This record gives sequence, structure tokens and C-alpha cells, in this order.
Amino acid sequence: MEEQEYRTTYQSINQRRCIFEKSVNARRCTCEQSARFCLADREGVACNSDIGNRRCIVLLETMRRNARFSLQLTRAEGPLPHNKEIRVQTGGMLGLQQLLWPDRANSETVENIYGLVKQAVSKFGQLDALPYDRIVHSIVSFQGRKKRGKRSK
Repeated sequence: MEEQEYRTTYQSINQRRCIFEKSVNARRCTCEQSARFCLADREGVACNSDIGNRRCIVLLETMRRNARFSLQLTRAEGPLPHNKEIRVQTGGMLGLQQLLWPDRANSETVENIYGLVKQAVSKFGQLDALPYDRIVHSIVSFQGRKKRGKRSK
């Protein structure tokens, strides 16, 4: 399947894409509102909640903007390069989880993005009021997968 054909088909079957798709596909986050699907040999993630999707979009855009300087970026509009996007998505959600659920501070995964964001809005009133300095610290300190060493023959 050619890349453009894949993208067109993807958009037609996934009209509300999960904005945290990279972290969900990396098995670092889950969400009660997500729905996985396979297209060709790839996995995609859709969002079943319109309000949840809008909240997640605002949250991710705000995390990108706040982490821009720390990630040494001149701009942060739209998706970032893959590694930095994973750091923002996963590190940001882990940071938010640490804020709301300190007993999960050492966790390497987030179990429910939707529930976490909903609780954040309930506690802080709005997403703009979150302590992004603490979330950015988690983004910067997040370590993705370690590079694999050479295989021995």
C-alpha cells in the first residue's frame, strides 16, 4: 500500500484520531476511550469521546508549547519529531499522573489518559491552570526505549 493511499484510508476510517496515539502504540499509555484498529501492517488508535479528544488536544498542545525551550525547539506547533513527540506525550502524561496520583510516581505507564485528564480538570479547574513546570520536568527527564545493542552471532 502506498503511503498516500494509506493516509487517505486511515483518515476515512479514523475520523477522530487519538492525539496520544504514539504513546498508546508504544504501550506506555492506555485510555478507556481509545479503540485500536489495524490497517495494512500498522496499528491505529481512534478516540470514542469528542470532549475527551478536544481536552487531550488542548493538553498536548500546551505541553508542547511549555516544553519547547527545554527540548531546544524554536517552535512547537503541531507534531514534533518522533522521539521528542514521544517524550512530550509519555513524559507529560507520567508527570500529570505523578501530580494527581503520587502513589504512582514510579510507574512507567499511564493506565487511563481520559480519566487522568478528567481528574486534572476537576482538580485544577482548567487545563491552563496545571503546574506545567512540574510536567515539563517529567518530559525532560523521560527516557524512552534504550537503544538495542548489536546482536552477537
